[in-house]
Amino acid sequence: MTDRGTQDVEDVGAQQPRRRWSIVGPGIVVAATGVGAGDLVATLVAGAEFGYALLWAVVLGVVVKIALAEATGRWHLATGSTIFAGWRSLGPWTTVYFVVYVVIWGFVYGATAMTSSALPLAALFGGSIPAWGIPCGLLGLALVWFGSYRLFERIMTVLVGVMFVVVVGLAILVLPDVPAMLAGLLPKLPSGSGVYTLGLVGGVGGTITMAAYGYWVNAKGWRDSSWMRIMRLDNRVAYITTGIFVAAMLVVGAELLHTANIALVDSDRGLLDLDAVLAERFGPVIATLFLVGFFATSFSSLLGVWQGVSLLVTDFVRTRREAVARTPDELAAAGQLSDDATRSLPYRAYLLWLTFPPMVLLFLGRPFALVVAYGALGAFFMPFLAITLLWLLGGRRTPREWRNGWLSTTLLVGAALLFLVLCATELVDLFA
Repeated sequence: MTDRGTQDVEDVGAQQPRRRWSIVGPGIVVAATGVGAGDLVATLVAGAEFGYALLWAVVLGVVVKIALAEATGRWHLATGSTIFAGWRSLGPWTTVYFVVYVVIWGFVYGATAMTSSALPLAALFGGSIPAWGIPCGLLGLALVWFGSYRLFERIMTVLVGVMFVVVVGLAILVLPDVPAMLAGLLPKLPSGSGVYTLGLVGGVGGTITMAAYGYWVNAKGWRDSSWMRIMRLDNRVAYITTGIFVAAMLVVGAELLHTANIALVDSDRGLLDLDAVLAERFGPVIATLFLVGFFATSFSSLLGVWQGVSLLVTDFVRTRREAVARTPDELAAAGQLSDDATRSLPYRAYLLWLTFPPMVLLFLGRPFALVVAYGALGAFFMPFLAITLLWLLGGRRTPREWRNGWLSTTLLVGAALLFLVLCATELVDLFA
């Protein structure tokens, strides 16, 4: 459905066709944040194991993430509120989960992001992981602490451009088998491919940072339903771009590794194995360009989490202060974050938590208990997001014209079921 404000935006877009494309941005930020080095390795391994057979899972993953991000952005624009205000209106259980999650997850993720960003730099220039990881964390802290959203978005857009050009360029360089690619768009499950398939569908572009999309939409200046169509365009462009990027990595795995029967280490360090393969096959220049793309992928995730999850924590503190004397409906309509939220104490305190305590893990390794807690909490987040979006956007907390239709409901239910299966699979792997 289209309200009058949205129609006005459509009319402006028709008269100035460049305007829509010039303001696309928050979607690129959330999609780039969600694709890290671990997702690239998982995609490469899937391509190495099964060739092009699981390409359809990448396409399905794009559709699922478009639906989730659209629902998050729609809540912010339709209600004039935030996703965290909506969660809190559902009851105190959401708060308990979130607090435990952001404390443990942030501690372990901080070390993971700094390590992932350091790996390609250490391969390019020598030196240890802490010697590069600590400056990466400090650079991310400085950019997010002092920079505006506009600067943050521009840096993320540049990093996405580097990622895209390098990886798609590699896919073209290895000469993809087009008929096999087309055949891979037909859904099928080769023997032993179930876990890889779920990983590809679930891993295209984001976990907790998907919940930050609405905050980035607001930071862009989109604050009511008149921006709904622009938000949807932004979201689709971003995730289609991400889907092409992930599909390109699958092509590289299928052509470079599957045909030569080469196995990678199933961790971020697996990308260094690919660097060695590229150097042997195409020479040092291509291998160096790949390491540059590897760094852009890792550092964009670091920046996105530093900025986006800190906004979620800031909103957690704000809504907690407002929760005492409010009904659930009043909480759900608690308004948006102010423009100076990035200068608030909760925002900056969580930035410091993401940056400094995790540096200890760069020297000590990640303690087993923390890794298990990190993985378990992370596995629960995407089902939590999908189910709460179904709840919030399906009832009276959302204006009738912006509630879930049959397509949104179907996609969100499918996403919830998919991520519940992924959650169970990951928990079994963690505790096996």
